[in-house]
Amino acid sequence: MGPRLVVFTGDLGYAVRAGIAAIDAALPGASWLVLVHAPRKSAVTLLRSQWRQLKRERWRWLPAFASELCRRMFPPRAGRIPDDAPGLEATLSSIEREGRLRVVRCDDIHAASSVQLVASFVPDLGLSLAAPILRPPLFSLPRLGTLNLHKGRVPDYRGMPPAFWELWNGEQEIGCTVHRVDAGLDSGDIVAQSAVRRERHSTLKGLQLTLDRAGIELMRDAVAGTLHGTLPPRSQPAGGRTYRKPTLAQQAELERRLCRAGAQTSGRARAFAKDVALAGLCAAWTVLRFVASPRIVVLLYHRVSDDVRDNLTVGVEQFERQMALLRARCDVLSIDEVAAMRDVPRTRRPLVCVTFDDGYLDNYVHAAPILQRHRVPAAFFVATRIVGSTRPFPHDVRRGNDVVPVMSWQQLREMVRAGFTIGSHSATHIDCASEPEDVVERELRESLDDLRRELGLREAMFAYPYGGRQNMTPARLELVKQAGYTACLSAYGGTNLRSVDRYDIRRGGIHWGFSDRAFLARCLGLV
Repeated sequence: MGPRLVVFTGDLGYAVRAGIAAIDAALPGASWLVLVHAPRKSAVTLLRSQWRQLKRERWRWLPAFASELCRRMFPPRAGRIPDDAPGLEATLSSIEREGRLRVVRCDDIHAASSVQLVASFVPDLGLSLAAPILRPPLFSLPRLGTLNLHKGRVPDYRGMPPAFWELWNGEQEIGCTVHRVDAGLDSGDIVAQSAVRRERHSTLKGLQLTLDRAGIELMRDAVAGTLHGTLPPRSQPAGGRTYRKPTLAQQAELERRLCRAGAQTSGRARAFAKDVALAGLCAAWTVLRFVASPRIVVLLYHRVSDDVRDNLTVGVEQFERQMALLRARCDVLSIDEVAAMRDVPRTRRPLVCVTFDDGYLDNYVHAAPILQRHRVPAAFFVATRIVGSTRPFPHDVRRGNDVVPVMSWQQLREMVRAGFTIGSHSATHIDCASEPEDVVERELRESLDDLRRELGLREAMFAYPYGGRQNMTPARLELVKQAGYTACLSAYGGTNLRSVDRYDIRRGGIHWGFSDRAFLARCLGLV
């Protein structure tokens, strides 16, 4: 019989659900009780809360309140989500179907009925995940006590919110801690700690997304270690500081600091004018789409990272915004669905597909968790003889870049299990048009053999390196077909109008210079 785990939470958002799924996968047969603190607030209570916020924030609260009100009144309608889209394991329904997880929402997590419910479950261990401050009668019920996931380094950064005060104080690392819950605030004995590195262009949201992943892994390991008795807790060092939620003025000040430190600030007037023009173009499209040719837009990414800003990279926060926009405004297709189409149907929402080239490590570290968060399918085309090596890509050498880490075969196997598509980008990232025929034949054969041997794939698609019109010829394309690849993708832009040629699937690149408006215009096939 597996362990009995009780989760205390006030928010069943993605990070909490993904954390439960990760622990459940590591502890087969575990039984779960998820207790959600969801108090019903009267109109008077809500008005008092807004009045306190107004007094604290002054005029800044008005636009923030209006924005939040609009978001709640007009939530975006999610587009089509295929049943097999990545991220299914992070939905509670996937675990609930096995009958081992029960979710109970209560007005007061500390009410006698809630305490009795937990006591009757007889839990081995409690987990505090985005929970309100817990009281001793509740957190002491589990046999081994309760662990809290705190996205900060204790004792220096107790309180909230994640990453904010570390950035405010100029820290170069953001801590993550699992500690035992006691009567104090984030003051219990430490069970496990880790840290994420601040990059040159890190943003608050980007670091919080990175902390989500780090916290999921840290709590998974801490739970297993606690249950197995291999992680003895240690007392917190003396001292430290407890922080509270920053004001809107402080949030604006931190944003200004980060912009000055890393982001480019020139050309703002030009960028604003471009966004205005794109807004008009997108608005006109709501009418023109009824007469324009139906199309599928295939997006091409290379890197998701905050360490550089170049034409192969998007930022972590930027990528998360883009995937949220995709889910809210488009119907997202897998590359398999695109390749299987002949005629493109006319649809109410734009049809978009997400792909990556090369196989950089940040695809696994940053991109995949965000794709899973939004349940967006994606394909990753990798140069198989560079996978798991320190061999640089030719285009990085020409740019004078340091060697950028790439994914390993083990990480790619995890990606396949998560529901992502892996394809070939040749063996060593060659230019198919300029290399001799025998070299191209060997590269195509070796890459496909690598994918079959390492990942157990029977079929694979090919995205040719460099992706320009000049980098593929009819004769070389015939070699792609003869090698057994089921499709071929380019990278010179354009959309797939009216129909799809599976051996000429056109893609357009995305990089850090795309504003949200420009990104939406690209998804509509307008730029």
